[in-house]
This record gives sequence, C-alpha cells and structure tokens, in this order.
Amino acid sequence: MANSKLIEMIPFQGIAEISKGQDIGEIIIESSRKQRTPIRDNDVLVITHKIVSKAEGQVINLASITPSTFALRVGRHIGKDPKQVEVILSQSRRLVKMVKGLIITETSHGFVCANAGVDQSNVKKGNIVLLPQRPDKSAQQIRNKIRAKTGKHVAVIISDTFGRPWREGQVDVAIGIAGLDPFADYRGMRDQYGYDLKASVICIADELASAAELCMNKLDRVPAVIIRGYKFKKAENVSSRSLARKPARDLFR
Repeated sequence: MANSKLIEMIPFQGIAEISKGQDIGEIIIESSRKQRTPIRDNDVLVITHKIVSKAEGQVINLASITPSTFALRVGRHIGKDPKQVEVILSQSRRLVKMVKGLIITETSHGFVCANAGVDQSNVKKGNIVLLPQRPDKSAQQIRNKIRAKTGKHVAVIISDTFGRPWREGQVDVAIGIAGLDPFADYRGMRDQYGYDLKASVICIADELASAAELCMNKLDRVPAVIIRGYKFKKAENVSSRSLARKPARDLFR
C-alpha cells in the first residue's frame, strides 16, 4: 500500500458553465485535450458534485417552491428562508439538529451534512443546487464514458464540501465513487515496531477528495482535478454508502 512515488494534481481549466443535459465525461475529455493533459490509465478524477448536479438537472428555482406550514415555522425559528427549508426537508430522511440559519440532516443517500447538501453557491441567483440523486451511478457513467472514448481505465470520485464534528472548517469528501476501493485497510498488519494494527482503516476516497480541493478552490472555477501517481486498489460495484458509519457503530447517535 506504500505510495512513495510522486503524486501529481492537475486541475481542469476553462470548463464553462454547465447546463442540464450536458455530458460530464465528454466535457472532461475535451478539457484534457485542450489543455494537453491527456487522461492516463490509473488516474483518479475528482469532480465536484456541482457540475454533475447541474448536468443532471438537480437545480431548483426557489420561486417555484411553496413552503409547508412546518417549513414556515422552522424558517421563523432559525431565521432561514422557508422555501429553502422546504427543499432541505424534501431531500432529508432524518432531522439531526436545527440552529440559527442551519439544519443538519441525514439525506436520502445516508450522508449527514448541513442543509441536506442543498447549496446556493456557484449558481444563478434565485436557484439552488441539490446533490445528485445517485452519485455512485453518476461516477460510474463518467468512468464508462472516459473508458469508451479514450480506452483509459480510471477511478472517479464525486466530491462535496462537508463540515466535521468537533473540527472547525470544512473539507471535501467523496459522495460518489467508481473504480476504486474507498478504504485502505491496515488491520492485521504490523507497524515498524511490531505492533499489530487492529483499527486502522483509512478512507482514501475522502483523502483524495480533500486533496483535490487544494487545486479547485471555491472561487477559481476549477470543477475537476486529475490525481496522478497514487496507487489505489481497484474495485468494481463500490458505493459511497459504505462510507457512512452504521448506527450500531455510531457512538454519538
């Protein structure tokens, strides 16, 4: 599992505003051609969910939303637009916490995050963007398109920005994966002092997503990054749902 070789991160520059129906795989391929950084076998492509959601039509104009009585009450209580509240509730299967201006929920995907992943940044005023409905499927479709058009075998991670309990600041995490095992499992191995590792399972999918954000930045219009040189374990039929801690193992639920 050692990764002693140089690891590169290559941002995709110049990707224009995405609209419903566009093919993200085609856009990534064309961008790599234009900037003369062709995709290679074993590259990891990290793609922000925002462009995937826009291409899949996961954009809602708030003017079309009629808030429920409950959303109106919540909006008044926490100081948030009731129309936004209504959309957040529609994307949630469990309310975790509500505080001023913020709702923590568990989404239909099983992610626990702020506002069910509903986001107003980098979208036209009056609109909000939802998470992809099936982000693992979206990642696999992009991976399949790249393989079909270039012959290259890559892994794909779809990322979003999440806050973390007990830590200030946000980091990017994987919400959709295809082509790689999201974990590096060191259990049963021995460290340099001969100690048997019993609990070390590293979420490399989240680490790669977070690393890619260093190239993306929030204001630079870089929605995708190639990570090259990282030796990952290939895997098929993987799911980002495996990253969510099961209730029986959640000590704080």
